[in-house]
Amino acid sequence: MKPILLDGKSFTQRQLAEIAYGAPVELSGAALRDVARAADFLAEQVRREEPIYGVSTGFGSNADKLLGAHPLRDELPGAAPSGRSLHEELQTNLIVTHAVCVGEPFAPEVVRAMLGIRINTLLKGHSGIRVQTLQALAAMLNAGVVPVVPQLGSVGASGDLAPLSHLAIVLLGGGEAFYEGERMPGAQALKRAGLQPVSLSYKEGLALNNGTAQMLATGVLALSKLEDLLDTADLAAAMTIDAFAGRMGAFAEQVHALRPHPGQVEVAAHLRELLAGSTLADIPYHLVPKFRSWQPSSWAGDDAQALNFDIGWEWVPFSQRHGREKFYQRFKPFRGGKKHQPQDSYSLRCIPQVHGAVRDAVAQARRVLDIELNAVTDNPLVFPDAKAEHVEQQVISAGHFHGMPLALAMSYVKAAIPVLASISERRLNKLVDPATNDGLPAFLIGNEDGTESGFMIVQYTAAAIVNDLTSRAMPASVYSIPTSANAEDHVSMGANEARHVLAMVDDLGKVLALELYTAAQALDLRRRMIGAARDTARRADAATLAAKVQGAPAADAEAHAGFLGEVEALRAELASGDDYHPGAAVAAAHAALREAIPFLDRDRALDGEVAAAVRLVADGALLAAARGVVSG
Repeated sequence: MKPILLDGKSFTQRQLAEIAYGAPVELSGAALRDVARAADFLAEQVRREEPIYGVSTGFGSNADKLLGAHPLRDELPGAAPSGRSLHEELQTNLIVTHAVCVGEPFAPEVVRAMLGIRINTLLKGHSGIRVQTLQALAAMLNAGVVPVVPQLGSVGASGDLAPLSHLAIVLLGGGEAFYEGERMPGAQALKRAGLQPVSLSYKEGLALNNGTAQMLATGVLALSKLEDLLDTADLAAAMTIDAFAGRMGAFAEQVHALRPHPGQVEVAAHLRELLAGSTLADIPYHLVPKFRSWQPSSWAGDDAQALNFDIGWEWVPFSQRHGREKFYQRFKPFRGGKKHQPQDSYSLRCIPQVHGAVRDAVAQARRVLDIELNAVTDNPLVFPDAKAEHVEQQVISAGHFHGMPLALAMSYVKAAIPVLASISERRLNKLVDPATNDGLPAFLIGNEDGTESGFMIVQYTAAAIVNDLTSRAMPASVYSIPTSANAEDHVSMGANEARHVLAMVDDLGKVLALELYTAAQALDLRRRMIGAARDTARRADAATLAAKVQGAPAADAEAHAGFLGEVEALRAELASGDDYHPGAAVAAAHAALREAIPFLDRDRALDGEVAAAVRLVADGALLAAARGVVSG
C-alpha cells in the first residue's frame, strides 16, 4: 500500500482508515524540524533547572514534587552513586505503571489507528518528544508490530492514559504485541521485527500516553463503517417501499425544500434515486390484490397450481359510493391489498426525517473528529518560539487531553444508532404482520396447512438486537468518576463512548440485513401476486376474474351487470399492464441477495441464510450492486 505522509496538519479520516488496515506512514521533514526544536528547548530548560510540570515535577497529584539531581537514596552513608536518571525514571515509570487495561484486546486495525493518530499529533511540534523516539514509534507501526491493548481502562482524561501506555510500553521493550499474527512479549516482537527498544527522555512518557487516540481511533473507524450503513439503511427502506407498493409523494424534492435539514434532504434524494424506474411505487390501489390462502380450487392450469397463494379483492357496492362518485371515477371500486389512502405509515413516510436526523448526527461527529485528528492533545504544551519572561509562558499546562468534545459527539451518534435500527425493525415488523403488510401473507409464507412460520422469528431477532442497542445507548459522557486523588476531578468517559459506538455499529448492520432479507421475500411475493392477477386477466374473461372478487351481487340482481362491467374494466387494465418491477437500484440489490439466498416457498432452516444476509451487508455486496446502478 502507498505510504501516508503525516505532517501534523492535514491528516484525514480516510487516511487514518488506510493506516488502520495496513498502510505504512512517512514523517514530514518540516514537521520533524519542529519536533526537534521543541525537544531541544525542553532539554535546555532542564539544564537551566527550570521547574516544568511533567518534566522536572511529578504527574497529577504529584505535580508539587520537584525532581532532584539524583535519587535521595544516593545520599545514604556509604551509598554508591546509582547512576539513575530521575528524569528518565519518571517518564518510564509513567508508562509501565499506567499500562493496566483489562479485557479483550482491541482489533489490530484499532491499535494501528491509535498509533497513526499519536504519531501525527506529536508531529505538531508542541509535545517535546525527540525525533528519534517519534521515528521509532513510526518504525514499530510500519514493521507490523501491534501492541496488545486491552479495551477497558480509559476514563477519557487525562486522555487515554492507560491504553496509550500499552502502546508505549512495547516501544520500551515491555508489554505484549502481535507480530505476524502471533501474540508474544513486546521485546520479542521488536527483536523479530529488527527493532530496538528506546529509553525515554524529558516529557516523552507524557507525550506518548497523554492524548485522545483510543477514543479518536475507535470513533473514526466506527463512523467509517457507519457511513456505508447509512446508505444501506436507505437501500433497505427503498426495498421495503417497493415491497409495500408505497407512495413516493413523501419524498418529493419540493416537500423537503420546506424543511431543509441537510440529512433529510439527502435521504429523500437518495430514495428517489434508489426507487427510480419503479412501477410498484405509486401503483393504482385497485391493481394490488390481497393474499388469500391457497386452496385446491384456487387456480386452473398446472402453472397456476404451482403458486402457494391465492389472491382476491372486495367489491364496493354501488350503494356505498354516494358522495364518493368522483373518487370511483378515478379508482376502480375494488379493495385489494393497498388501502385507498394517500399516505403510508410513519416508518415509510418519515424515512427522510428519521434517517436524515441520524445522518446529521454522524456529520456533526465527523466535524469534531476532523478537528481532533490534527490537534495536539497532550499536556503540558510546549511553545519554544514564544517570547516569554518565564518558562511557564512557554510550557503551559492546559486541558487538551480532556475528551469531552469527542465524548459528546459520540453520545449523539450512540443515541442515533438505535433510532436507525428501530425504524428498520418497525418496517420489518410491518412486512410480516398481516394487519399492516398491505395484503401480503402473514409472516410472508403461504402456510395453507397451518404448519409454517415463515419470517416470524426473523422479526424476533431484530427486536432483540434493537432492545440491546437501546439499552447500550445511555451516554457514558454524563457520568464522570474523579480520578488521581481528585486532581482529575472531571473526566469525559469518551473512550467508553466511542468503544460502544464501534461495537453498536456492527449490530446495526445485522438489523438492516434482517430487513433486507425480509423485504426481498416480500418484494417477490408482491410481484408474484400482481403477476398472478395480470396472468389471470390475460387468459380469462371477466366472469373468471370475478371469482376472485368478494361482495359480488347475486347473478339475478339488478347490479350484477354493472358489477361484471367493472370487473371487465379491472381485467382489461391488468391485462394491458407490463411486468410490475422495483426501482432499478433496488432490483440490482435484490438480485445480488437472491444469488446467495433463494425465495422461501416452504419453511426450511434459516440460520445459514440469516448469516449470509449479515455478510452481504457487512461486505457491502448489496450496497455495491445498488450503487452500480445509481452511479451508472
